Amino acid sequence: MEEAQGMFEPIPSVVPAVKDNAVTHEKVELGKMLFFEPRLSSSHLISCNTCHNLGMGGDDNLETSIGHGWAKGPRNAPTVLNAVFNIAQFWDGRAEDLKAQAKGPIQAGVEMNNKPHAVEVTLNSMPEYRERFARAFPGEDKPVTFDNLAKAIEAFEATLITPASRFDQYLEGNDPVLTAEEKEGLRLFMDKGCAGCHAGRNLGGEGYFPFGVMEKPGADILPPNDQGRFQVTQTADDSYVFRAGPLRNIALTAPYFHSGMVWELRQAVAVMGESQLGEKLSDKEIDLITTFLHTLTGEQPRVEYPILPVSTPETPLPQEMVAQ
Repeated sequence: MEEAQGMFEPIPSVVPAVKDNAVTHEKVELGKMLFFEPRLSSSHLISCNTCHNLGMGGDDNLETSIGHGWAKGPRNAPTVLNAVFNIAQFWDGRAEDLKAQAKGPIQAGVEMNNKPHAVEVTLNSMPEYRERFARAFPGEDKPVTFDNLAKAIEAFEATLITPASRFDQYLEGNDPVLTAEEKEGLRLFMDKGCAGCHAGRNLGGEGYFPFGVMEKPGADILPPNDQGRFQVTQTADDSYVFRAGPLRNIALTAPYFHSGMVWELRQAVAVMGESQLGEKLSDKEIDLITTFLHTLTGEQPRVEYPILPVSTPETPLPQEMVAQ
């Protein structure tokens, strides 16, 4: 327990502060509406919740997400739960925070396929949104902006935390809450070196590491055309480097890895053993580590689906979802 307490931190039961963005009630309520708002997409069909489903662990449980024109995206959708604790967003860390992340999918052609000005026109066309933006961003002459939309979504996403997992209770001193097998899995997780990348509050999400430190996985798991962080930094050392995936609620978020090509948690553990640690874990070791990972499932946020404003004659019409 003492060793684990030095490596990991429990998820707090209160909403964390967000840099340069006060998490107010008005902002959170607006952000919740925007998170579920499909009219942020050009088709009026895709919302943030489409790929980050709050009833399914905060992701879509697909290999890679389906977006505008039924196009298949290039990477697996990470969970939005506890994302506020990550060092950066996306597998390659190209968004420094949740505000920047919120803007990306709205504008991506294979996701929501929209433009900032068109989003602002849509939101301004509905009186309730104008009123809610004014309350969430008081004193601003033109509160309905793409930047403020991102701030509101970030404030809502900061509330999507999952405290009180059995592992958190263990970190807080409740020894009997974990079984002997789960404790043995935790011991292996630490001793084998898994915690070298998957430590901290989110058991990951705090650093960047090569996928294949000891042995690169096959092309089915590590597609050769996706070089990860290299596409952001253009630095050779960043080839096939990715942000370490957070392991919180990992039992809910299959399939695994940025390619989404591994559907079984047990198989993901085995792949990590060989590719990152250079060790072929025994069946018993894989089972024990997998058993421990199931203790990371926390209390899921209970979110009431918002009633969204009705479109007006000024609201732009949806674009056809033309197949790409």
